[in-house]
Amino acid sequence: MIGNLSHDKMNMAEADPATRPIEGYVHRAPTVTVSRRDTTAATITTAASSATATPAAPPAAIVDADHIYYRELNAAIAGLVADGVRDITLRRVNGQRYLGNGLTSPDLRLRIEGVPGQDLGMFLGGAAIEVYGNAQDGVGNTMEAGHIHVHGSAGDVVGYGMRGGEVFIRGDVGYRVGIHMKQYQSRVPTIIIGGKARDFFGEYMAGGRMILLDVASQLSGDALGMYVGTGMHGGEIYARCPVNPAQCGREVGLTPATDDQMAELTPLISRFCTVFGLDADRALAGQFTRIAPVSSRPYGNLYVNL
Repeated sequence: MIGNLSHDKMNMAEADPATRPIEGYVHRAPTVTVSRRDTTAATITTAASSATATPAAPPAAIVDADHIYYRELNAAIAGLVADGVRDITLRRVNGQRYLGNGLTSPDLRLRIEGVPGQDLGMFLGGAAIEVYGNAQDGVGNTMEAGHIHVHGSAGDVVGYGMRGGEVFIRGDVGYRVGIHMKQYQSRVPTIIIGGKARDFFGEYMAGGRMILLDVASQLSGDALGMYVGTGMHGGEIYARCPVNPAQCGREVGLTPATDDQMAELTPLISRFCTVFGLDADRALAGQFTRIAPVSSRPYGNLYVNL
């Protein structure tokens, strides 16, 4: 009964349903601070001894995401991008979903302070996302281009159906990372993990490249879980750790990485270490194992020709 409710609960019960808290968040627009600059900046031209006008940098924005529902938060991001803002920082993020989805501007940078929720950067088409914290499941789901750098660990199904771009995770990842990754011609999606990975790493992988370094893990035990490469029929995995064939699906084979292959991996790993401040010499030391499919149609014999 209303008579037994506290004052705060009475207010909540009487509130407009559109503004009631949901899942711990509130339906309202976030506070946004935009730093706008002059549209032109003076530049001295010595040859003409006069000042010429050059375009100034686009405005930047800081968004306070504290307790803001994901719909309103994503609407604020979309509005800023439409207004020409190309540098957006989200502060006090705590589990909001779908952040950065579908962003396509190659000059757009989205910084996230906190822990974004599921499907961060889904359908990303060219922007850059930096996460200063951990990330939940589905980072880079079906992304096409751009990059996502997570300065922490991430959950399950990182890079699901990823078709291009790069995902760098400094720490550890969960299950089914890289599932259904695919590539087309020169578009080769890349995932690099600085820590360890759980089971089903590279499951049903059809293309792309994944690299596991095990240099920045907070977990104990093996760097790779079980069922690595199950159903894999394209792409390649490189693991800087011992790999037991019993850990892998029967669809893949294991070989030591060759000098030529390491020459391709070295600039990627070096750049990964630069992004996160890790020791590149350590990350490149030791034997890398290449995990690749032995067939492009591992389940072909399960189908019947009619």
